[in-house]
Amino acid sequence: MAFNGICGIFVVLSVGLISFTPSCDGGNILVFPVDGSHWINMKILLEELHAKGHNLTVIRASNSWYIAEKSPLYTSITLKMDLGFEEFFDVFLQEHMRAQIERASALTFFKLTKDFLSMISTAHSLLCDTLTKMLDDEKMIKSLLDSKYDLVLTDPAVASGAVLAKYLKLPMVLNVRWITSGEGHFALAPSPLSYIPVPGSGLTDKMNFIQRVKNILFYSIIVFQQKFLVGPGYDAICEKYIEGGCDVFSILQEADIWLFRSDFVFEFPRPTMPNVVYIGGFQCKPAQPLPADLEDFVQRAGEHGVIVMTLGTLVNALPKDVADGIASVFAKMPQKVIWRHKGERPSTLGNNTLLVDWMPQKDLLGHPQTKVFVAHGGTNGVQEAIYHGVPVLGIPLFFDQYDNLLRLQERGAGKIIELGDVNRHSFEQGINEVLHQDSYRQNMQRLSRLHRDQPMAPMDQAIFWVEYVMRHKGAPHLRTEAYKMPWYSYYCLDVLLLLLTVATVLLFSTVAIFRFLCCRSRRKTKTKQH
Repeated sequence: MAFNGICGIFVVLSVGLISFTPSCDGGNILVFPVDGSHWINMKILLEELHAKGHNLTVIRASNSWYIAEKSPLYTSITLKMDLGFEEFFDVFLQEHMRAQIERASALTFFKLTKDFLSMISTAHSLLCDTLTKMLDDEKMIKSLLDSKYDLVLTDPAVASGAVLAKYLKLPMVLNVRWITSGEGHFALAPSPLSYIPVPGSGLTDKMNFIQRVKNILFYSIIVFQQKFLVGPGYDAICEKYIEGGCDVFSILQEADIWLFRSDFVFEFPRPTMPNVVYIGGFQCKPAQPLPADLEDFVQRAGEHGVIVMTLGTLVNALPKDVADGIASVFAKMPQKVIWRHKGERPSTLGNNTLLVDWMPQKDLLGHPQTKVFVAHGGTNGVQEAIYHGVPVLGIPLFFDQYDNLLRLQERGAGKIIELGDVNRHSFEQGINEVLHQDSYRQNMQRLSRLHRDQPMAPMDQAIFWVEYVMRHKGAPHLRTEAYKMPWYSYYCLDVLLLLLTVATVLLFSTVAIFRFLCCRSRRKTKTKQH
């Protein structure tokens, strides 16, 4: 009882201290986002910043998928872009899924990877051209300078925003998990490859020798991508427009705050830095009531509950035979199923399955009737599943999805079925295992409790640190200077070389002195004998 009383007092004092945190008058924020699913995260953050009274200006492409030109949240600056990526991604994803299902040869996957990297290189090159035109537009640059922005908020998956912040000499906050070539931690924190898995490797933090070899090979691909495919275009801009020159990697490392869309409930433990703020699940909120028709469908499930399935915004439907197999399994189950599926209607669909073009995913996952989440493993969906404590049956399709789901599987909160293994038998076995083995739900609910047990909500942390940077005109005291050191100094190889040299000199000097003394002693002995 005394402990509970002390905890109560502590909570009251904590709330009081948070409420007396110095406020930040409405700031002027320049936002350079990345389109697609990344914008969904950025927009949630912008909604909260707008609600706090900050003035937002968003730089967008003329052919943007998701970023509207007009919005009550922000004013926009539209850049002329002739290239659209949506069609490319659709073709790539379809080819990638086909290769997984057909268990194509390693040569086919190598070709797909080569084509993807080539297109990524082309995309970044075109983005660099657009940035160059922007920096050459004296009228636009003058307008940006006259606007007196307090900071640049950008997503470093594309480095244009970071280069612009450097050019305008403004503090920078990154809304990040990914940078131009890989995961953000690898740019600023010590990342020993012996126990930190590289994205795409499909490894955990427990690696044997062969796995460590694989991990290093995957890391070499990331280095190659940055050094030869992505970096040169941005580096050329830096050399031309940034006083004193620089490279894009060092610009990212100079960011004041990294708002990192992850946390250590989800991520494997690893070294980090003081200017990294973990906001994993910041987009998660308590569930809201469902629309009346959807609530009625859910309630008709009774004690059996509901299964929710979606494969994200980029994939409208699985190949027909795979979709038919999944639908036939659902049809035999006593649960109700809500499935986001925009392709051809599966021929084996049962009366218990509702196909929808869109679903209120957060509200469904937070509904007490939801028993299992069948998902592709996107970051948002995984974090929402953790927040609401719903176990996951994962069907990873591409990018980081396998790695995301692997983290849940390692913690006993999810199960992975690779797309090439999905058939009636494997899917039925997998869904029943996650549905009926209590350990999956118990482990996920434990992760949910850990995630929620924080002194400040992730969104509150994000807003606090954005405003912190505005109040103090940056946060250089939180940045490490390690990235400015040459690699041999970082690893103290120069010190080691000096110490080895000194030790060697001392050793040889000692040996030489002993030899000299021995020779002198022998000469004296011979002289006495004569």
